[in-house]
Amino acid sequence: MTTTDPSTLVPLHRLHFDEPGPPRLGELPGGAPAWLVSRYADVRQVLSDPRFGRSRLYAADAPALSDVPDLVNNPDLMFNQDGPDHLRLRRTLRRAFTPRAVARWRPWIAAIVEQLLDRLEGRPQPADVVEEFTLPLPVAVISRLMGLDDSARDRMRHWSEHAFSDGSHSGEEVESVLKEFSAFGAELLTERRRAPGDDLISSLVRAADEEGGLPEAQLVSLVCGLVVGGHDSTMTMLGNALLYLLGERPESWPRIGADEEAAGRAADRLIHLVPLGDDRGTARHTAVDTEVGGVVIPAGAVVLADCGAANRDPAVFPRHTRDDLFAPLEAPTLSFGAGAHYCLGAWLARTELQIALHRLSARFPGLHLAEPADAVLWRTGTTSRSPRRLGVRW
Repeated sequence: MTTTDPSTLVPLHRLHFDEPGPPRLGELPGGAPAWLVSRYADVRQVLSDPRFGRSRLYAADAPALSDVPDLVNNPDLMFNQDGPDHLRLRRTLRRAFTPRAVARWRPWIAAIVEQLLDRLEGRPQPADVVEEFTLPLPVAVISRLMGLDDSARDRMRHWSEHAFSDGSHSGEEVESVLKEFSAFGAELLTERRRAPGDDLISSLVRAADEEGGLPEAQLVSLVCGLVVGGHDSTMTMLGNALLYLLGERPESWPRIGADEEAAGRAADRLIHLVPLGDDRGTARHTAVDTEVGGVVIPAGAVVLADCGAANRDPAVFPRHTRDDLFAPLEAPTLSFGAGAHYCLGAWLARTELQIALHRLSARFPGLHLAEPADAVLWRTGTTSRSPRRLGVRW
């Protein structure tokens, strides 16, 4: 079990990444060997090539990726499936998160944003923008999409803290919470089968019935992944983006509010450059000897693809535009992954971030931090992190 002192952490936009280079042999946190891949082309190959999979990471003889149970390392999770098993699960959801579908949601997402901004405006200053905005926004969005009631909203953070535990919770505690969470997911599926509606879970149930043969445990894991993943990542991105913008790029803040297209480019750049946490690699397992960047990675090896380093590869993303918040990205970001496991919620996350930053800046063009950025305490205990509280004035 590990512990982290929140006062010693640096903002995620200040993390140091080594210069990308050829694949090299390193090790997992527990000491088991793993190949480290960091150049953009190499990372994209590892994430897109079917010879590098996820499911074999959970074989009985594979080295442990985590000291405690968590949702991320549940073999039933869609992200941890490969080939036909993964495709069958993915087909149940992919139509729900297309750019066209998300575009239809923009008006009511914007309405939620405005309601939260109205409430923020009435709060005494300094106000906590995490409590008033960065947390309730993605919770409200995923709750509406999934048809969740207030009791589920109240438990969402508790579930996320254990589903994405960084090892600072005991194994028994995590196991107990995940058991409760799985029971919720199973009950939600049962309810939607009995009384379907126009929500995302009802669509999932219908698609799963059409697909046929999907194990119930995989559907439950899919529902749980949507509940916590659907709000945690956006909350984290938004909180870290505001810390960076208000703390180090205040000159950019008014433009984000004045120009929605510019806000979209800034959202893309922030997603690209500010990671969700300190974890430096997404793991894969090599099925056969495979050449990557001129180096043969042997069959049976664990590979860590460092998306943060790859997103800073000067061969793809020139240094002179790296800090230009309004410059279009030179290549697709790897922050959402690539290939078969590309994040289905990427377009929704981008849309939420764009609308949130644009409307917050438009309503509060003089928004500024109420305390130095270095005084911020961090939300820790999970694989992602963001400010626990962020006091602001306007």
